[in-house]
Amino acid sequence: MLQRTPLYETHVAMGGRMVEFAGYELPVQYPTGPTAEHHAVRTAAGLFDIDHMGQFEIGGPDAEICLQQLQVWDLDQMVEGDAHYSVLCYDDGTVVDDIFLYKLHSRWLMIVNASNRAKDWAWIEHHLHGYDAALIERSDELAMLALQGPKAEQILQKLTSYPLATVAPRTAVETEIGGLMVIAGRTGYTGEDGFELYVPVEGAVAFWTLLLDAGKADGLLACGLAARDSLRFEASMPLYGHELSPQINPLEARLGWTMSWNKPFIGRDALLKVKLEKPARLLVGLEMVEKAVPREHYDVASDGKVIGHVTSGMKSPTLDKFLAMAYVPPAYSALGTRLDVIVRGQPKAAVVVKRPFYKPKYKA
Repeated sequence: MLQRTPLYETHVAMGGRMVEFAGYELPVQYPTGPTAEHHAVRTAAGLFDIDHMGQFEIGGPDAEICLQQLQVWDLDQMVEGDAHYSVLCYDDGTVVDDIFLYKLHSRWLMIVNASNRAKDWAWIEHHLHGYDAALIERSDELAMLALQGPKAEQILQKLTSYPLATVAPRTAVETEIGGLMVIAGRTGYTGEDGFELYVPVEGAVAFWTLLLDAGKADGLLACGLAARDSLRFEASMPLYGHELSPQINPLEARLGWTMSWNKPFIGRDALLKVKLEKPARLLVGLEMVEKAVPREHYDVASDGKVIGHVTSGMKSPTLDKFLAMAYVPPAYSALGTRLDVIVRGQPKAAVVVKRPFYKPKYKA
């Protein structure tokens, strides 16, 4: 049986088209359509129900010591209120999951992918043995929303006295917003400015409605999974099951910037070997020279020889180009390299281009 977030009935009442995703029934789009929703986030703001994501709390005297071993980022670089993207790795260096970590007062909050929630829990719990640390499941207590876009701050500011301009990117604050105590992280997965908001589950419906009302005059739209995917794709943000998996390591995925080699972590030795010997493949961006949609799993070829595959691809709503992310050998990864994507048995010309495909001017 598919799970539902606290906002399920609200989505249905709003005309959301519900689909299965990671074991949940979630809106893929609203009557406005995914293209309008996508553009709303790029030009104004969009509101997403992302409560399918897992939320784990880790506390206790040894919480930080344990987390240092479990994931690749050096937590000594973080102070209370900081947030950072990181990766959990297996011993062979491949990816258990990509995560977001918040250092809150006396505890850590870890955000995991919905499809990996049970696996991640078991993985973390196993590695907590011997540490004076507690793993607490918060996924059913907190509802997770994302308010994303250049007008996100001004919309959210209408609902709180806290000066949101002082909340820097990749930090979080616990404060009252809309009458609820909310963890507001200046984080997100769209390439835009915005906030990921963690609210008590019993207040989720009222908070969702309050946000939509506050942002109506600013062009805020409720957004579904389709827009979320096209937005993260344009920003070249990896999606587990596409750019990341137990068969892929973070160096191949160009996530070396998340890794702190000055401290031990699970998978470090295997990844150090990959770093020294160089990855056998690399994630690249592709722009189609010939008009064609480069879909996931399509082969990538050079001179008629298959050398890789597409992980994500679509027509970019913002850039009006057919783009893809793909894994290819390093010899084919240089910008400007000409390749072919095999579309329905036919080679279609493409060229390796810089990622991310899109970056807002205010973040340049």
